[in-house]
Amino acid sequence: MTTKIQETGEKVVANVERVIVGKHNEVRLALVALMCRGHLLIEDVPGTGKTVLAKAFARSLGCSFRRIQFTPDLLPSDVTGLSIYNQKTQEFEFRPGPIMAQVVLADEINRATPKTQSSLLECMDERQATIDGVTHQMPDPFLVIATQNPIEYEGTFALPEAQLDRFLLRIRMGYPQPIDEIVILDEQKRTHPLDELEEVVGLEELREMQAAIREVHVESSISDYIVRLVNGTRNHPDVYLGASPRGSIAIYRASQALAGLLGRDYVIPDDVKALAEAALAHRLIIKTSSTIHDVQAGQVVRELLETLPVEPIRATGGPRSIPASAPVAEGGTRR
Repeated sequence: MTTKIQETGEKVVANVERVIVGKHNEVRLALVALMCRGHLLIEDVPGTGKTVLAKAFARSLGCSFRRIQFTPDLLPSDVTGLSIYNQKTQEFEFRPGPIMAQVVLADEINRATPKTQSSLLECMDERQATIDGVTHQMPDPFLVIATQNPIEYEGTFALPEAQLDRFLLRIRMGYPQPIDEIVILDEQKRTHPLDELEEVVGLEELREMQAAIREVHVESSISDYIVRLVNGTRNHPDVYLGASPRGSIAIYRASQALAGLLGRDYVIPDDVKALAEAALAHRLIIKTSSTIHDVQAGQVVRELLETLPVEPIRATGGPRSIPASAPVAEGGTRR
């Protein structure tokens, strides 16, 4: 089954990379979030492909797509929907909001007021929305890709910790390399490649992948390593508030997905290390005294990865112990 996950994942990534050039790791992390039934926060400057990434995934998987442009005057009902009185039937009818889509782009999410931002909490965590006392289920699959600009803070409202904690991963797209930017220019000479993107994986196949990654084996030593890593963020001298248990679950699930995408039926420490910063950094609050000295959350996570020891693990079905320091082949297996 892991071979099937790898083949399907490579198909999706290759299709998305027809539009998103030179960002293989970022595209794969976005797919990891989708396979884990999680949500993705993209923090970067305008024009780096955040919106295009969301659209490319929706088209590659045949998912419905809606975009919500967050502004200070946006109301919670503009997101979740509302009930309107129908004079003909003399009954209230529910008009679903744009959140009722399989892939939702919450563009510039930090420009909305806290009241509007809070309307996403139930949707993202419990996959439902309660409007006028009636609970409405989100579609399946359901992925929220939120974006925010880390440079411009005027007229914005910082995301509360409860909101940040509901994002499985946070990534940054970054500017493309010059050679990749030339490719982007050439590909958009006449039409945008997004217009020609087709569905490569059906929804049923995606749901099978989401179920299959839960069967990827996680050795007890890996679980112990994850817990020690998360606990390290809570006891670090520069951290005011460390990662929650939701952060531990995020790394656990994401490591299973990454291992499956690399063709393995078991998780290795390198999977955890590859995902740690994306899964934990946005959950940390750095002390004010440390912020003055320019201590960043990502720096704290990297420091913990360098100092925490990793126990050896054992591959599924094999008697041979795999040292944590053994080199990793390109396909993701120890050699």
